[in-house]
Amino acid sequence: MELNEFLDKAYAVLRRLDAVLPPEPGHTDWNALAFRWQSAGKKGFLEHLPDPHTFPLARLAGVGRQTELLVRNTEQFIAGRPANNVLMSGARGTGKSSLVKALLHEYADKGLRLIEVDKSDLIGLPYLLTLLKERSEKFIVFCDDLSFESGDETYKALKTALDGGLSQRCANVLVYATSNRRHLMPEYLDENAGTTGVRGEIHQKEAVEEKVSLSDRFGLWLSFYPFDQNDYLSAVQSWLEDFDIPYDEAARTAALQWAQMRGNRSGRSAWQFACDWAGRLPEKRML
Repeated sequence: MELNEFLDKAYAVLRRLDAVLPPEPGHTDWNALAFRWQSAGKKGFLEHLPDPHTFPLARLAGVGRQTELLVRNTEQFIAGRPANNVLMSGARGTGKSSLVKALLHEYADKGLRLIEVDKSDLIGLPYLLTLLKERSEKFIVFCDDLSFESGDETYKALKTALDGGLSQRCANVLVYATSNRRHLMPEYLDENAGTTGVRGEIHQKEAVEEKVSLSDRFGLWLSFYPFDQNDYLSAVQSWLEDFDIPYDEAARTAALQWAQMRGNRSGRSAWQFACDWAGRLPEKRML
């Protein structure tokens, strides 16, 4: 009886371990279009995403110039020509993440794959690159809402991935990152003063250079700005068309009221309004 209880407990422990341990090497489903990187120590594994959230680039409004530059860079990359890592920064909800997701819709049939990497999993990024460098596909490593706090050392793994360190940078991997601020590391007022500051940093300029250098390793910077009213309404119309809902005067008035209630006009607000408007019964859309 005691032996059976012991075996039951051992089996329960093994099941829990199986849920958190990475799979054995070679179990990656390379037929997938999108993945999520899960670090385990300084290594990790790729979890495939069977139904990635993506949509046509034409669905996005108010980011024409940014789309043009990002598409050009991505097409250079897919064609095997030199291309840059990209940092997209600026106002929240203006389409930074959506642009990257839409690239997968446009170029998956040309070999493009998307790998989502959370900031907490960057420590395993060098190992991920060793898994990808022998593959024939083109991979975009996507870091969303990227920023670092004081004392956070995970950015060093990202710096190595961007510049390659002593080894050459992977020819089939680019890093596309989004952030609400261009300088990914925090800066302080006393760092702009001509003194050593209260923290006693002797070579203060060098400390500032270390922080700015991470952003500098992205070859292409794209800035995103708050939407004006026309951009916002264009985004509303685009998303309503996606739902096969007419963009009429009632929808326009309701969309403006929605933006006023939210306190901002952005692509995200337009998407949220479209979800609300499309989810209403037809009689509830009448003003």
